[in-house]
Amino acid sequence: MANDELFKALADANRRKILKLLQKKDSMTAGDIAEQFSISKPAVSDHLKVLRNTGLIYAEKKGQFIYYQLDTTVVQELTAILFDLLKINKEESEK
Repeated sequence: MANDELFKALADANRRKILKLLQKKDSMTAGDIAEQFSISKPAVSDHLKVLRNTGLIYAEKKGQFIYYQLDTTVVQELTAILFDLLKINKEESEK
């Protein structure tokens, strides 16, 4: 997964809100997630697709429903990238 795609996915406030919801609830259906937004269900579905494609979330089918969960491995990798960026910026400003 390209870092550019990750940051592009995180650039949208609705996607960040979805990630926060999944962090708090562990897993949710698309309908549960859509109830938290004032945007259309297809728009929420598009956001979920972007987050799935970047690996930030994954989907698991249970019966009739698909449950979405945060992929903590990818979030940890993203955190490491951000810390590296902060470290580089700090080192450059100290020169």
